[in-house]
Amino acid sequence: MSIETFIEEINGRKRRELEALITRLAEEKTSLQIKKDNTIKEIHEFFSNEARLKSEREAARIVEAARLQAKKILFDAINLNLDSAFEVIKGGLRSYANSNEYNVALQKMIGTARKNLGAKIKVSCREQDRSALADLGAPVIKTIQTIGGVIAENENGTKELDLTFEELLRIHEDKTKSLIMENML
Repeated sequence: MSIETFIEEINGRKRRELEALITRLAEEKTSLQIKKDNTIKEIHEFFSNEARLKSEREAARIVEAARLQAKKILFDAINLNLDSAFEVIKGGLRSYANSNEYNVALQKMIGTARKNLGAKIKVSCREQDRSALADLGAPVIKTIQTIGGVIAENENGTKELDLTFEELLRIHEDKTKSLIMENML
């Protein structure tokens, strides 16, 4: 064998090894490219889903916040209307307290107080009601600031019955609000 054949054989082997390496490199490069593309696709899908979920949660949070704000505005408006209605009612009670029919209500209040506290009662009332209550035989112990009505005590002062318009309105506030709400709707 000659040196030239030997060199040719070595060069042929190197060429084949080089071609095999180039082929293997191309296959590995293709494999890595496929892995990279799949990984990028998975990451893209993951973050797309994550972004969609976060967007949906944020949208739901915004919608719920808007609903709560709308409810708050509605309740504020209802409360404003109720407050206004109570002021109208108090105005009507003031007018009633200055009418002739009010004396009949005072008589009923004194009758109720005597029925619940005993025959001898003492009352607190508006200054304007002193004479009417004196005529009914109910001694006035002090005057109070009220729209109308009386606060009655038994003779020894251990029991009290508040029949002022403000207290009667407060006691029946829920029922009154319910009636007002029914008429509003």
